[in-house]
Amino acid sequence: MDTIAASALRECFIAILKIGGPVMCATLIIGLLVSVIQAVTQINEATLSFLPKVGVVVLVFFLLGPFFVEVMNIFSVRIFDHIVTVGGT
Repeated sequence: MDTIAASALRECFIAILKIGGPVMCATLIIGLLVSVIQAVTQINEATLSFLPKVGVVVLVFFLLGPFFVEVMNIFSVRIFDHIVTVGGT
């Protein structure tokens, strides 16, 4: 039973990385680019760093949405299989 729980936890972390990783990386890259532009132009406007990040997050979700749904679908099926396995013993 402990191996099933460990397997489910591992699959949970993998799903989190597959869904959160691309969003976080894109946001990090855009944040760095905006920070460099702000440092060069000496414009310190809070919305200048916030709005591009929001736009990139929306774009990433739009482009990778089907992949995210597939990851969650596979994760859900595996978790329910684990539940059936634990319930059957």
